[in-house]
Amino acid sequence: MPHETERLEGTLTSWNDDRGFGFITPPGRPAVFVHISGLGPGADRPRVGDVLTYEEGAGADGRPRALEVRPPGAPPARRPRRSRTAFTVVALFAVLVGVMLVLRPFPLWGVVLYVGMSVVAFFLYAQDKRAAQAGRWRVPESTLLAVGLVGGWPGAVLAQQLIRHKTKKPSFRIRFWGTVALNVAVFIALVLFRERWLASIGL
Repeated sequence: MPHETERLEGTLTSWNDDRGFGFITPPGRPAVFVHISGLGPGADRPRVGDVLTYEEGAGADGRPRALEVRPPGAPPARRPRRSRTAFTVVALFAVLVGVMLVLRPFPLWGVVLYVGMSVVAFFLYAQDKRAAQAGRWRVPESTLLAVGLVGGWPGAVLAQQLIRHKTKKPSFRIRFWGTVALNVAVFIALVLFRERWLASIGL
C-alpha cells in the first residue's frame, strides 16, 4: 500500500494578493511559504485567517513550501487541463497571417516582430513563474501586457498553457485578452489599409 504523505494544518497569517504568495503558520511550527500555484485550479484566492491544510515540500531554493493546499475536508484538486481555445486562437492567427501574406503581402519584418516578441514573452512568463515560486521580485504585469500588446501575445498564450502561469487571476486575464484583441485589430487594419495610408502621406 503506498505511503500517504502527511498533511499539516495551519492558518494563513500573511498574503500578498498582487504577487500571489504568503505564509501559513501551523501550531507550534515555523511559518511555511505558500504560492498561489500550490492551490488547486479554480480555488478561491485565500484570505488572511483562512485555515488550510497542506503537504510540506521544498521549493527551487530548497526552502520549505506548502503544496497541495486546500481547506480542511476539501477533495484533492484535479490536474488542470490546457485550454484548447487558447491554442486555437494562436493557430487561427497563424493562418490569418499566412492568408494575408498571400492576398496582401506586407513586409516580412512584421512576421519577424511577432516571432521575436513571442520569444521574449515566453521568456518573461517563465522568469516570472520562477520568481514567484522562489518568492523573489516579480515581472510587473504591465510589462507582460505591454510585450503581448506589441506582438508577443502568441508566445504569452503558449507560456500560459505550457508552464501553467497567469491562468487564474481574472483581472489579468481580462486585460490580457483585451490587448490581444487590440493587437489583432491593429494588425488587420495595417495590412488592409497600409497602401492607402502610405499614399496619403506621399510615400
